[in-house]
Amino acid sequence: MDVYYFYSYGTAAWMALQAAPLIASPTMIVALLSPEVREASTLEVYFSRTLGMSLITVGILNVLLTGSVPLSSRLTEDAGVSTSASDPKAPYALPTMTITSAFHAACAFYMYTMWTESGAFAFGLGVLASGFFSLVALWCILFASSDGRISRKTGADKRTSGFPFKNSEAASEKKKGKKGI
Repeated sequence: MDVYYFYSYGTAAWMALQAAPLIASPTMIVALLSPEVREASTLEVYFSRTLGMSLITVGILNVLLTGSVPLSSRLTEDAGVSTSASDPKAPYALPTMTITSAFHAACAFYMYTMWTESGAFAFGLGVLASGFFSLVALWCILFASSDGRISRKTGADKRTSGFPFKNSEAASEKKKGKKGI
């Protein structure tokens, strides 16, 4: 499975998992969060269910905008996901991944502060899940977002440099080329 698909569907599943109790039982959420057991107010129920539906909406938008689900009816032989700006299948893949990565990072930071304050195990799990998805998105943005410029002669990426270590493989290819001339 491609890392883009993993991130898109994993993010949508994580957001749906968070949204399910907010939509299904806002009274239970209020009972868990308040010091005294009481019935949830109409405003609390409204905000809980709206937040749950918003999380599901953002998860679905993430799947659609990263190109995991083709939005065109045209079938092509290339089923891979490309994040280049000229690709019509996923023109918003990188901006969507950047925004959802920032969302996951902010959620992980907030859950970490709550975990250190309260010591609740659920916040620790939330830190791990949101932090993991934030790092996966960051990895995709940095390393898997553009086609590498691979040299036909050496097979190495042309954008690499020798700093701070010397590229001995490239140097040996240069020496071989000079000897053969």
